[in-house]
Amino acid sequence: MNRKFVLKNVLALGMVMVGLSSAVAQTTQAYPVNRVTLVTHSSPGGGSDVFLRDLAKFISPIMKTNLAVENIRGGSGAKAVAHVAKGPTDGSMFYGTTPTYIQTTLLSKPSVGYDGLDPMLIVFIDPEVIFTRADSPFKSLQDVMAHAKANPGKSRWGASNPASLERIGMEKLARAAGVKVPIVSHEGGGDQLIGVLNGTYDIGIGEIQELQGQLEAGKVRLLATLSENRLAGLPQLPTAKEQGYNVVIRKFRGLASPKGVPDNIAKAWEDAARKALELPAYKSEYTKDHLTPMLLGREAARKFIQEVAQETAQDFKEMGLIK
Repeated sequence: MNRKFVLKNVLALGMVMVGLSSAVAQTTQAYPVNRVTLVTHSSPGGGSDVFLRDLAKFISPIMKTNLAVENIRGGSGAKAVAHVAKGPTDGSMFYGTTPTYIQTTLLSKPSVGYDGLDPMLIVFIDPEVIFTRADSPFKSLQDVMAHAKANPGKSRWGASNPASLERIGMEKLARAAGVKVPIVSHEGGGDQLIGVLNGTYDIGIGEIQELQGQLEAGKVRLLATLSENRLAGLPQLPTAKEQGYNVVIRKFRGLASPKGVPDNIAKAWEDAARKALELPAYKSEYTKDHLTPMLLGREAARKFIQEVAQETAQDFKEMGLIK
């Protein structure tokens, strides 16, 4: 065999291999760090914990890095926020945001508040719904309000803890309808649900995931969603606004970083989240939970959080919780 011919082919093959190696390197280039911790104040199995674990499952292969969830309880989220605020700025640690970290800041004034972190991403709006027991006489919000007006002092509504977004929703609903109703707070949705089921409360408020079992069993009836628009998975459920009560509650789920994380890292998360939201398997999971995608990158997330903080402060002032 001609030695020049062999040498020429070996060199050509080498160039091809170098090209392939370069292409593979480009397609498998990892996120700047190989391990990321997503911190939540939620207990395992709670709403934020489930959100972060589901997000990690689908976004990890896209970003080509390992994601782990860490649960840090205490101080209604203040401990978790402080932990992340002191974290590295290399993109290896983030906090799972919900309205809780804003509410805790306004009410408790912790050493590190929501403004000690940098909003990086909003992924979902988690809709709140108004519900009643299936055998109640109320078929709509108008029925509930008519009963409250005709029977002063006899209506009672359930809600979560006094500073919760759910309690704010109920207070705003009462003001919008012009009714005065005792709103009874609970530490969680379970006790409130029992009170609605046994007739102690006319209505309750919560997330659809919390009510799914009772809905499937035919024990509760949904009366309204407090979202801006009807839910894609429940198109027959009217909004409160459609029924004459201009109340919209924005319960968001997203991520915030320690201050100083570079823009390119924030952009990597935004791009990866956009791809993850389009995955059929992920779509199936978040659609089942009636989560509404609302992808906002860093700049839009910063603006959104400031708007929500201002709204929450105003709500707390009207409720007499802050001056």
